[in-house]
Amino acid sequence: MKTILASVILVILSSQLYAQTQEDSVKAVINKFFAAMKDADAAGMQACFADSALLQTVVNKNGKVSVRTEAIKEFVASVSKLTKGDADERITFETVKSDGSLAIAWTPYNFFYKGQFSHCGTNSFQVVNINGQWKIQYIIDTRKKVGCAEAK
Repeated sequence: MKTILASVILVILSSQLYAQTQEDSVKAVINKFFAAMKDADAAGMQACFADSALLQTVVNKNGKVSVRTEAIKEFVASVSKLTKGDADERITFETVKSDGSLAIAWTPYNFFYKGQFSHCGTNSFQVVNINGQWKIQYIIDTRKKVGCAEAK
């Protein structure tokens, strides 16, 4: 009886050790997206997005700020035409917060194109848990070439 009880306790404790937190799950879909982008994997990128996802960029030209919207399908198609490894966005997770099925992630980044530093900025993600899977609903980013932290 002691052996059975000890086994049950061990199974419960080990499952708790390997359980992924909500924050880990949010980070996972974002990391999966950037891995697919680096691999020029259209299906992998598309799988990370919710059906009604939006992609936008804050544009600042000569002090005039606007927001440019890009269709997810067009973005995925253009990246998938690159050679594997050409698009390498290196992010850090500065903030991840969630409330039930909604999460946000703030990720500063350095972007490298064909191995060369191109630009830096910050991504703001809105991520939604749909039918048990975290999906990217919205990305808005900034892009700049000056004032970047050391690009590695």
